[in-house]
Amino acid sequence: MIYLDRVAKEIKRVGFYDSLLQDVKAKLGKEDVSEEEIKELLLKDERLLKEYKDLNLEYNLSNIHIKAIDISKLDSRCQEAAKLFNENLQKLKELEKYTLDFSRSSFLVILFSVEFFVLFSVQYFIVLLSLKEYQWLIYGLFLSSIAIAWWYAKKERQKYEKNAKYFHEIYEETIQILNELEKSGCIDKKSLYIQKSDEHV
Repeated sequence: MIYLDRVAKEIKRVGFYDSLLQDVKAKLGKEDVSEEEIKELLLKDERLLKEYKDLNLEYNLSNIHIKAIDISKLDSRCQEAAKLFNENLQKLKELEKYTLDFSRSSFLVILFSVEFFVLFSVQYFIVLLSLKEYQWLIYGLFLSSIAIAWWYAKKERQKYEKNAKYFHEIYEETIQILNELEKSGCIDKKSLYIQKSDEHV
């Protein structure tokens, strides 16, 4: 449900994607590239498109470039499928963050920051507060916090994997519903594409 015309335009014109634009220029071996050339490269190079998607997810930007269907404008024969499509679209938006590789998620950054703070506190208690006689107890508590953090990270990784799998299942079903709605003349898929992001200034 990504709109390649929009992706190509954003890579070309939005400074947020400068690193991707530099990759495109290097791959094409030219300094001035058109949106059409970027789009063609995106179709050939899945890694480049994945990099775009991951960058968006790291900054809480959506890769779902399609809006919900206005059911009130549809024939009754189309409304049931359109309603299911809209429900699935909402689920996809909620689950999208789990498609990011867990090692690149903000969760790990937060977890490591907390552990760094705990380590700093350990040193503070031992050195500045002259608690050397309790240092093994304090270090033991620090090691316990590492064990808890490791367990919690493992649990979160499993959550990511489970939700990523669920996302892909719903995604396939939603694409199928969308194609069937278009095939039966209920909608024009192109009219549902979100042409640009309001997040980019």
